[in-house]
Amino acid sequence: MNFLKKRFHRYYLHSRILLPERFERREYAFMLFDEDTMHRHMAFSSREQLSRYLHSHAPAHVYYSSAYYRTPSAATMREKQWMGADLIFDLDADHLPQAEQLSYTEALVEVKKEMQKLLSFLHDDFGFGKNETRVYFSGGRGYHCHVSHKAVLSLGSQERREIIDYIMGRGLDLSEIVRERSIPREGDARYGQRFTHKTIEIDPFSGGWTRRILEGLVAFYERICHMEREDAIRELTKIEGIGRKTAEELYGGLTDERIARIKRGKLDQATGFKRIAIPLMKNLAVSLTGEADEPVTTDIKRLIRLPGSLHGKTGLRVTPVDIDGMEGFDPLRDAVVFGDEPVKIIINKPVEITMNEQTFKLEKGDAEVPEYLAVFLVARKMATT
Repeated sequence: MNFLKKRFHRYYLHSRILLPERFERREYAFMLFDEDTMHRHMAFSSREQLSRYLHSHAPAHVYYSSAYYRTPSAATMREKQWMGADLIFDLDADHLPQAEQLSYTEALVEVKKEMQKLLSFLHDDFGFGKNETRVYFSGGRGYHCHVSHKAVLSLGSQERREIIDYIMGRGLDLSEIVRERSIPREGDARYGQRFTHKTIEIDPFSGGWTRRILEGLVAFYERICHMEREDAIRELTKIEGIGRKTAEELYGGLTDERIARIKRGKLDQATGFKRIAIPLMKNLAVSLTGEADEPVTTDIKRLIRLPGSLHGKTGLRVTPVDIDGMEGFDPLRDAVVFGDEPVKIIINKPVEITMNEQTFKLEKGDAEVPEYLAVFLVARKMATT
């Protein structure tokens, strides 16, 4: 029995797996160590039966179906008889912009921000309660969100795709959110001229994306307002169509009174503010989009990792996350299940990582590290035993 399988076997001997709702209606699947084949179409009628399987096989990966089936162990989907499915979101660090430039730890921080953003959509825009949304660290490089509500069980792939489209801002028509209004002003009365100028407004009492964009604009302007002049101008010129002159005008005009007007949805009549509004909102729309793995959400027969199981490529636990305490959740502390007894390993290349609130700087070659770190490094193929 290899190093990882021994540790996983020991874990499954004593751990209590978190079973999903109506667990006997779910399909289960497993990937074993040193095998590429997924063992599927399995069902369990009791916790004890599932525990015996885990004890005897110590799988590298454990999955269950988001769907409920009348006969989950049947060999074909038709024979299984689909009864409904939870709504599942899978946010993975691999989908983040410039993901390849982020360390494992940095990626976990960024993807957690995306999950918090997703929860805001689910709670504020769709009205799901916190007791109907459960978040789990995936054990790997992301988070899963499970929505269990009778309203979502019967949704098909197309309806689920529409939810993703909304969350990701696809098809968002900013002209329906931003109103450009003409305001009359007097011209030269001698010639009977009457001029108008235009102002840009957002309804401060609307919800959905309108509210999100206005709040995003306010947060952006307040952040700019508190920056040093050159830092603020540099940030403003990153926006398409904004040169230094306009950036200087904008920064100089960010008074408390103007910020207060923006909060009321008045994006102002000043040329610079009108010029920046739509490009900035486009940037905000992109930055507000969630990076959900769309195939997971739209697939009504998807397999997802079983809470409480171990991830074979990290040795970390698929761990429930308290939504209210998510900010303080640290996967490299809270999803660690192995002890700190020393284990000798061979490091493949230099490693620097903070795990279990201890920082390790390891050079290539022989090393002795706590068991939890040894499992993590071996699982990630960064070390051997």
